[in-house]
Amino acid sequence: MANKTTDKSLAELGRRVLEIEANAIEAMRPRIGAEFAAACRLCLDTVGRVIVTGMGKSGHIGGKIAATLASTGTPSFFVHPGEASHGDLGMITQKDAVIAISNS
Repeated sequence: MANKTTDKSLAELGRRVLEIEANAIEAMRPRIGAEFAAACRLCLDTVGRVIVTGMGKSGHIGGKIAATLASTGTPSFFVHPGEASHGDLGMITQKDAVIAISNS
């Protein structure tokens, strides 16, 4: 069975997706305030590493955040909360900053 989707409809769909995503990002603008700046300052000023943790989809996002931070020069790694009590907590020190991500 041939796909009858046209190039024009695919391009329009792509533009619509970008519009939806742009609106979602724009809706976040009012939420960026003092708390955001404080979190950034904590990560920038930490003398240790930035540790990221999260479970499920939040964990997948956390892993990406940790990898991005590490690849751009910020010492960082991801700790899976399900594995933390089996030895991984020992990698975290008082000098580290922790970003815990949860959707619930």
